[in-house]
Amino acid sequence: MTFSITAKCKETGQFGVAVSTKVPAVGALCPFTAPRAGAVATQSFVNPYIGINGIRYLKEGFSAEKVKEKVLKEDAQPAIRQFCIVDKDGNSAAFSGDECEGWYGHREGDHFAVAGNMLTGPETIQAMYDSFLETEGTPLSERLIMALQAGQDEGGDKRGRQSAAVRVSDTEEYPLVDLRVDEHPDPVKELYRIHQVAEEELFPFVGDLPTKDNPKGNFDS
Repeated sequence: MTFSITAKCKETGQFGVAVSTKVPAVGALCPFTAPRAGAVATQSFVNPYIGINGIRYLKEGFSAEKVKEKVLKEDAQPAIRQFCIVDKDGNSAAFSGDECEGWYGHREGDHFAVAGNMLTGPETIQAMYDSFLETEGTPLSERLIMALQAGQDEGGDKRGRQSAAVRVSDTEEYPLVDLRVDEHPDPVKELYRIHQVAEEELFPFVGDLPTKDNPKGNFDS
């Protein structure tokens, strides 16, 4: 039902997930990130607790592979789940249960992983994988959306298009980027448009918010 990419930026240490699917509001249940800890994308017949518990285990210092083992052991129906994990060191781990529907699969990379189910074919996953490698040096949130678009251009979800989201954590408990397109005929392209607007009108504001090291923020008093 979904295709996604989960990643850590080697340059900034940011963690992010971008995801798109043919159901509304994919950003509400699928992407999970935490500063200095990692990221999880949970999909197929989605179990949000894979993301919730996965992030908790990443914060406790478990590796991506160990988190994979733990969430699979806890899940009542692992055969219908799909997820990707990236840990604080950039290690990735992914899983696709053998009862996911349609074409499904995943691929693990250095500091990232891609996965999808109910897709038109493997070209969606390959295009996302290649795009992420080819866009190194681009800010993580934009790079993730570009990978989504590459996957969409190769077919994406075989049922069509409806929602997309990108979430990135940097150093604070609140996200650096949290953008969603909950219902749209071309959600990935719309997500990129919103991201461009946010670069001008939102991200500078977020950069001035209070932080752990600067509780006052950078607003004029």
